[in-house]
Amino acid sequence: MNTRIHLMDEMNRIRHDILAMGTKVEEDLAKARAALKEQDVELAKEVKAGDAVVNAMQLKIEDQAAVLIATQQPVARDLRELVALFKVTDNLERAGDHAVHLAKAAIRLAGETPFRQVERLDRMSIIGGEMIRGAVSAYLDRDAEAARRVAALDDGIDQEHKLLVEEVLGLMRGNPDLVKRATKLIQTSSFLERLGDHMTNICEAVVYMVEGRHVELNE
Repeated sequence: MNTRIHLMDEMNRIRHDILAMGTKVEEDLAKARAALKEQDVELAKEVKAGDAVVNAMQLKIEDQAAVLIATQQPVARDLRELVALFKVTDNLERAGDHAVHLAKAAIRLAGETPFRQVERLDRMSIIGGEMIRGAVSAYLDRDAEAARRVAALDDGIDQEHKLLVEEVLGLMRGNPDLVKRATKLIQTSSFLERLGDHMTNICEAVVYMVEGRHVELNE
């Protein structure tokens, strides 16, 4: 088989696997969100169990990419995509970890009267899911402008996180008995805030892949 054709075939397989990985992480985040809203411990446990699947996907994709770099002598454009790919998979895996953190919070807060601020976690999760889907699509479409638009969504997550922390700290000052649960809420919000940062990292990788230059989005 022609070397170039073989490279393209393998790249298409990798792109398909990245789409599957992104879809899995987005689905896990949605399940964790539902588990928190509905106090569904079994659904939260399902998210925790699915983390191993995401990790395996990352290893498979990165192994495939490493083989291509070593054996196929990709040209500059292809090489940039393969280099960016490692940033995509790494940040998707970390986003998967944060979905698990949200699931763990759902388990720990189950059975308790929910804080009103859980609604902010819900909104952060919704935006996070949009960012996962959008960042993966921008990578697959080689669309730098789409990547910039997706990165801009992180401002919404940051704003929700800031307001949640302010509100929960106010609750803690007036209700010392709530400190343990309130601290968990802030910690979970911090994880979701980082999820937005990881999707921004993917968007920066997309810009590098397409334009050949490093940028910092959402400075």
